[in-house]
Amino acid sequence: MNPLIEFCINNLANGAQEAMEELEKDPDLDVVEYGCLSNCGLCSQFLYALVDGERIIADTPKELVDHIYQHLEETL
Repeated sequence: MNPLIEFCINNLANGAQEAMEELEKDPDLDVVEYGCLSNCGLCSQFLYALVDGERIIADTPKELVDHIYQHLEETL
């Protein structure tokens, strides 16, 4: 089973779209977007994604991708 990477559509509009597009290129990841992930305070301040349910945050799309891959290496 592939790791599940979840994005909030509002966060995509705030800049996470670039990170999502990069992660979608990886066939070993399942990347999905939702209307809302109920992390509004976090969503308004940072770029973030849920990786198998755990929040990963960053200031830039590249940093978000790097943090996600780092998290996956540490947990898998």
